[in-house]
Amino acid sequence: MYNLLIKDIKLGVHPMFFVMPFLTGALMLIPGWIYFLVLLYFCWITIPNIFGGFKAQNDLLFTTMMPVTKKDMVKARVSVIVILELLHIVIAMLFGILNLNLYPHFVYYFFAPHMAFWGLCFVMLAIFNLILIPMYYKTAYKYGGAASTAIAAAMLFAGVAQWIGVENSAVADAFNGAGVHNTALQISILAAGIAIFIAFTMIAYRMAVKRFLKVEI
Repeated sequence: MYNLLIKDIKLGVHPMFFVMPFLTGALMLIPGWIYFLVLLYFCWITIPNIFGGFKAQNDLLFTTMMPVTKKDMVKARVSVIVILELLHIVIAMLFGILNLNLYPHFVYYFFAPHMAFWGLCFVMLAIFNLILIPMYYKTAYKYGGAASTAIAAAMLFAGVAQWIGVENSAVADAFNGAGVHNTALQISILAAGIAIFIAFTMIAYRMAVKRFLKVEI
């Protein structure tokens, strides 16, 4: 499993995609921006390019010639996705902390990068994984439809969440107002987002394994 993971990283993930989290994370320094976009760049750029690379290299046929199980093939690929997602979100969080220190008195119209906001980001990526991974493993080859649907769902969640954050005073207060000083509330929302991310990704992984076992290669 470990060797399969390293194979996927070395052959399928261009080094530039390990630099991308720092480039997109730096966008957190733009005051008052829609910060969901920072993580959506992962969905828009990284995933299509990585999956396109695997397809171009005929990685599926190559991997099936190795002494590995289909379950491990899925586990390795999902692990690569999760590693990159966590890299993007952790680096964005660090830039978010810097943002809050650089602009301590800035009045945010959209979500500010406090802990609760990152809980929503985890939920967005959870939805992305829940759609992308099982859809992709219907064939383990065609990725366009899966990526497009997952991206649309992630964008829809981000758009609806941000709209509610602007229109609903209670939500706005929790994420940008007095609620940012309520440590218990902030941690609770973040923890809930992480829990949803783990649960949805595990569900996506299990669904993908079941579908991939039925794929004739």
